Amino acid sequence: MYDVIIIGGGVNGCGVARDCALRGLKTLLIEKKDLSSGTTGASSGMIHGGLRYLLHDVKTTKTSSLDSGYIQKIAPFLLFRIPFLYLIHKKGFHVELLETFFEVYDRYASLKNSKKHTRLSQQEVFQLEPGLSSSIQGALTFDEWGIDPYRLCILNAKDAKARGADLLLHTEVTDILVEEKIVRGVEVQTSDGKRHHHLGKIILNLSGPWIPKLCKKVGVEVKLRPGKGIHLVFDRRISNVALATETIDKRSIFLLPYQNTSILGTTDDDFYGDPDCLDVTQDEVEYLLEAIERVFPSIRNERMIGTYAGIRPTLYEWGKTEDSLSREHKIFDHEGEGIKGFITMAGGKLASYRLMSEELTDLVCKKLGIKEKCTTHVRPLPGGEKTISHAEIIEMAKEGGISAYALSRIYYRHGLGLKTILEMMKENPLWKRVICASEPVLEAEIRYAISQEWAGSISDIGRRTRLGWGVCQGADCVWPAALILKDVLGKDPHFQMADFLQKRWKALAPFLQGESIAQEELKQRLLGGFFES
Repeated sequence: MYDVIIIGGGVNGCGVARDCALRGLKTLLIEKKDLSSGTTGASSGMIHGGLRYLLHDVKTTKTSSLDSGYIQKIAPFLLFRIPFLYLIHKKGFHVELLETFFEVYDRYASLKNSKKHTRLSQQEVFQLEPGLSSSIQGALTFDEWGIDPYRLCILNAKDAKARGADLLLHTEVTDILVEEKIVRGVEVQTSDGKRHHHLGKIILNLSGPWIPKLCKKVGVEVKLRPGKGIHLVFDRRISNVALATETIDKRSIFLLPYQNTSILGTTDDDFYGDPDCLDVTQDEVEYLLEAIERVFPSIRNERMIGTYAGIRPTLYEWGKTEDSLSREHKIFDHEGEGIKGFITMAGGKLASYRLMSEELTDLVCKKLGIKEKCTTHVRPLPGGEKTISHAEIIEMAKEGGISAYALSRIYYRHGLGLKTILEMMKENPLWKRVICASEPVLEAEIRYAISQEWAGSISDIGRRTRLGWGVCQGADCVWPAALILKDVLGKDPHFQMADFLQKRWKALAPFLQGESIAQEELKQRLLGGFFES
């Protein structure tokens, strides 16, 4: 019997699992796919205050900024600063109004360790980014923090597991067990088709866009207004500053440097389909390209290497545009509807996941009579116990006989966990081999992801290491990674490679033309022989 069963392995589910485990609750986390494979993984990858929410959702701006500061303390290795330019097209009084708006946003800068805004002239803007359109008259600066949302989920889940929580991945909740209007547990189906029952005192529905579907199983209703958002990914850092501008219908978008790539996003459209069946359309791609081309004319000359889409589980409101919908969260205790032991949390943002988790865990503890207080804001996530300087990384790389850049990327993803990976390479020097050069990813890190972080496929490895997500899009690394999976888990490498390439194709198809098609033809030719062997 579990104290709490959590349905959903996104950032909220992993955050709550960690908080519950830290407070001594017997916890089970269930995810039907892989951790962060839904809404969380499809985010813009920023722990930010939300400049645009300041107009109609000040609470979200404040809580996001506050939690950003906490997350920087518990996982300092995982965040990176992203300087933004808010581009100004025309001179005039509206610039003064904009600056007043930014002065209000500055009030939250200290909460997230950000710099206050600065007003730049046209000349200063072009010194920072000479590729901008000549129509740009100036800019206002602000900065936010980038983060790898996949790693954030993994680290929360690892800490929950270390504190006694159980995790079931690739396991779908097929039914909610209700007896006399009391939820007693869940029925699940594992990837091999077997069904099991797990009993729990409280069941938490943190399934994001799938929340309404699960609520129906117990006869309650939570209405969402799901919003679809897509992003485009380019093969390198096009600019070292992020560019914020508007679309044809006055929506805010950005082109931002993100790790070793650039991301253009995002759309925001009401979604009425199946969250399990998401496709990026050519119209959505063109919508974003048209907007950024207005300020960055050479964008169509840059190489796009992928797209991704996700569904925001936004709280339901009628009569508002998608952009003006609140990003606040809400907890639904269904005891008020006559169903005990079943609680739903919906809405919110990546940036405030920890505060949301704390609030929900407080409620769970109150119901169970647990008096332990939240400590997730002061307890480091795995790897964040101590920071390692750049000079130390260089020295460790020399001692280990590997690239300092490769080790710095491992440190970014794992923090102090890099020491375990270094020990693995020391025990088996062959594992120093670079498998994915574009990130880079070494064999030891892949084996670590499989043995320590529940990676069971090439796509799982990609979510943990970014393998296959760079310039080559898997052309060089997918087969070696498949062979490692075979060695560790005995999995069919041909199936693993085909599954990965099929998913990558879905990300590529919406924009392929010209040289992009040639690149894909080359990749298929390079890898085709493995299917014939």
